[in-house]
Amino acid sequence: MTESPALRRDQLDVARLAELIRNAPIGGYIGAAGADILAEHACVELALKENDYLLRQGETSASFFLVEAGRLARVREDAKKDKPVLVHTLQPGDLVGEQSFIDGTPHALSVVALTPSVVLQFKKSDIEPLIDEHPRLMYDFMRAVIKRVHHTANEISRQQMALSDYISSGGKGRT
Repeated sequence: MTESPALRRDQLDVARLAELIRNAPIGGYIGAAGADILAEHACVELALKENDYLLRQGETSASFFLVEAGRLARVREDAKKDKPVLVHTLQPGDLVGEQSFIDGTPHALSVVALTPSVVLQFKKSDIEPLIDEHPRLMYDFMRAVIKRVHHTANEISRQQMALSDYISSGGKGRT
């Protein structure tokens, strides 16, 4: 017989988890009350060993995660290459998997632990009841995700412009 998510959460230090959520960038959007609700109703800690995969490119998942401790990497896997290509390093406070969680699309990249790490897992089955019970929290969470998507899109645009300027200048100004 498996334990219910509620029983597992009762065994966790909810106040400590709420503090972790509050101190992460998402905490600025959902506030202390939202962090308390997520910690109490929708949060489970997962430990990862170095080289453990959290998410796999091309797969979907019914969870999103908040990095609590350690370092993880978003990597692009290519069957033609022996090793995955590092795209981005995730640090404590970073969210991962939230876009796929919301829209159900497969993950564009895999996520692997670079060091022993701990993440907070938020499962869809635990989040969905909160939509009716705490709609403001869910709205604020969506705002945080959209802001992150905008930030990422703006950063990519900035990098593309810099690359375009570099190419059009013939590589002048290289250091």
